[in-house]
Amino acid sequence: MKQIYRFLSALFVVVFLLTACAPAATTPGQPAADSDKKQYTICFAFQDLETEFWMAGHKAITETLKSRNYKVIEVNSNEDANKQLEQVKNCIAQKVDGIIVIPVDGSIALKLIAEANKANIPIGIFNRPPQSDEGNALTVVANNEKIAEATVEYMAQEAKKLGRKVKPLIMVGDLGDPNAVGRKQGFYNVINKYPDLFETPVEVATKWNADVARDGLQAAMTANPDIDFIFTSSDFLYPTIRGVLEPLGKWKPIGDPNHVIMGGLDGDKTACSLMQPGNAYVDATGVQDLYYEAETLLNAMIKAVEAGEKQPDAWLDDPGFALTQGNMAERELDMWGCKLFHGK
Repeated sequence: MKQIYRFLSALFVVVFLLTACAPAATTPGQPAADSDKKQYTICFAFQDLETEFWMAGHKAITETLKSRNYKVIEVNSNEDANKQLEQVKNCIAQKVDGIIVIPVDGSIALKLIAEANKANIPIGIFNRPPQSDEGNALTVVANNEKIAEATVEYMAQEAKKLGRKVKPLIMVGDLGDPNAVGRKQGFYNVINKYPDLFETPVEVATKWNADVARDGLQAAMTANPDIDFIFTSSDFLYPTIRGVLEPLGKWKPIGDPNHVIMGGLDGDKTACSLMQPGNAYVDATGVQDLYYEAETLLNAMIKAVEAGEKQPDAWLDDPGFALTQGNMAERELDMWGCKLFHGK
């Protein structure tokens, strides 16, 4: 009898353990446990991490995706368009769930979109738009023309205080990049608006390369020593500008008679440091709202991936703004570079 009792007791324990270890039943429509949720994979293909803007954008995108339990495959093309195309094709072969790209230029962006569309994989373009609206993609980009225009307009109002004509110079970005085209157009919108204020502008090609920019600016300043108004199409060139102007006695703070009215576009940490009260060299800088752009694109991409949408198509505009010496007190910490500068 004791043996039967022991057998029944042991059987009860086994049944209890099996029941306890079994997965909980779910009712129809009830979400699965977090551990059962599919982990999506995103290919993040970027051109390089040369500037603060791209480094901050890379950080914002990768950290946000990982925090939402997305697997991220990162590939850096080091500004090689053909390499970037092969990298994206390789991601497609790995059957990723989505692709986010900082394209080398507007031309390669179109090819990347075409490849993603052909594979029915959603693709998002960050900050550097394709050259046309062919294909389907989520594209977030700053309104470069309007931001540049607002920046140069402030600079023009400062120039009017001089009571004479000024000699403007623009450091032009790589015109294969639609961002550079928009910034140049915004500059000329203001120059053409005030023909009695501005002399014929001097253009310096930079190709987004500091060495090319330095050589071009040195030549321009030698040929036109009266240049007193400089707009750089990217803030990352401020150290280059300083390197050329300082030996000429033209790198002077606002308020000095030899100050060159200066502005740019991006909104990086260097620009913020050069706009600080009491020792400011930069009058205004156009701001791309980096964090807004990253959040807007990621939200749209994640929504598409989780909804199973294969070819989402939308233009996501970042209106941006101009940070100026006139609005520094109110808007300084709206600029991503100033947040970095102040450690916010």
